Amino acid sequence: MKLTILATSDTHGFIPPTNFVDIADDKPYGLEKAAAVIKKYKQDHPDEITLTIENGDFLEGSPLAYFTATKANAKQRQAYTECYNAVDYDIGTIGNHEFDYGLDYLHYCINQSDRKFLCANVVDSQGVPLLGKPYTIINKAGLKIGILGLTTTSARKWKNINQLNDFHLESAVAVAKKYVPFLQKYADVVVVAYHGGFERDLSGTWTDITPGENEGYALLEQVPGIDALISGHQHRKLANHLFGVPLVQPGHRGEFVGKITLDIDDKTKRVFTGTPNLMSCAPATEDSQIVATLAPLEKPLEKWLDQPLSHIKGDLTFANAAQARLEETAFTEFIQTVQMATMGTDISATALYNNEAHGFENPITMRNIITNYVYPNTLAVVRITGADLRAALEVSARYFAINEKTNDIVVNPRFLFPKHRFYNYDMYEGIDYELNIANPIGQRVTKLKYHGHDLHDEQILDVALNKYRATGGGHYPMFDESKIIRRNNTTMSQLIFEYLENHPVVVAKNNHNFQVVNKPQCN
Repeated sequence: MKLTILATSDTHGFIPPTNFVDIADDKPYGLEKAAAVIKKYKQDHPDEITLTIENGDFLEGSPLAYFTATKANAKQRQAYTECYNAVDYDIGTIGNHEFDYGLDYLHYCINQSDRKFLCANVVDSQGVPLLGKPYTIINKAGLKIGILGLTTTSARKWKNINQLNDFHLESAVAVAKKYVPFLQKYADVVVVAYHGGFERDLSGTWTDITPGENEGYALLEQVPGIDALISGHQHRKLANHLFGVPLVQPGHRGEFVGKITLDIDDKTKRVFTGTPNLMSCAPATEDSQIVATLAPLEKPLEKWLDQPLSHIKGDLTFANAAQARLEETAFTEFIQTVQMATMGTDISATALYNNEAHGFENPITMRNIITNYVYPNTLAVVRITGADLRAALEVSARYFAINEKTNDIVVNPRFLFPKHRFYNYDMYEGIDYELNIANPIGQRVTKLKYHGHDLHDEQILDVALNKYRATGGGHYPMFDESKIIRRNNTTMSQLIFEYLENHPVVVAKNNHNFQVVNKPQCN
């Protein structure tokens, strides 16, 4: 007999095939396309047993997801969860971004969902799972399939997770060592659905820069008895074997459906081969059921996205996100202005969160805000020293490298692989600084002035930045909870909206306060 596992991961609320910049675009992704691929596979292979898994991060990441969580009424919210129900998933896991809109919303969406949620490593002090069951055993056509749900330990860095009382996040490997032997005893096949990725490549030759965030390699190396692994979180496109176990990771936004087909002996029910594959969703026609289900959300979403908020004197657009990280744009300075005005500081840090960012057209709309500022970040103020600030700039400077052939400044490959980490490069306002990428890592801050004077290590500074960074997220150890002196729990997109309500005309400004250069030292 054959068991085929079909999985999506990290769809991030991209249900129609658009990035919401232009709603008419037909992008090569989206839940509507992924659902069509899954349904067609099931129709074309009626003799196969199928198990369908949604592997986490489905509640955050798109303007649609934001609108549903923060603006939609009950009927509209139900349409969102019904779109996922229409895929007919058997199992769901919990991703780190499931916590971004708070526990009440997460519990609401779990309760509205038809699939069974599994998460074994978010537990209380007694080891009891707090979100869903740790595992389940499903009987399909006489085959007992055991599924274990796990999530990444990076979830502890995301806001709202600490609303959980008596919360602990255990290692995926440690928890799997506990449950997999049990599932082996009572199930014919053991599947792990892990919202996490791989800390090494499949040859074991590199180590992830965030210890513990991704444990897929150690999971398969140290826990025997796993027959198939669904992974995610890193947005990679993987279909391979590791330690003899078939694995998939199907990208993000519904661009691929991960497929693992297990050939199983009819009598012994033992797996003797496993074949992993990725099925592209690009050529698929959108699933008509989901298109119809989404309808109650589309018009109110579009109206909200296109509501004019403010007019611009000047230009707040930019053509190239990569270039905008090398030299300041008026858009970046505007975001810093909002953060400083909101938090009462004269220093601010922000990032361009993806390469789809392009700034604000005139007039500014919610579509501009949400497509440029994609995360529901909240703000904090950290009180740090000049030495801390210099250290933070050195971490940001690691984002860049020098192309040895062309001598151009390029992105450090470690920020592109195994996952794009554009959000971990910060730009600052309120200081004047220069990063010389020709210098060794750790020695790249060659100019640093505050109010026109060289910044001294012992100076005390208040800096506005997002809460993820304020708690050290993104490998910034100079920031932590102890240095936070105040917080604002309103999401950044709402803060921008409120700022624009009070500023019907925005003047584009750019003081070009930082430079990223390549100046080789003379011998």
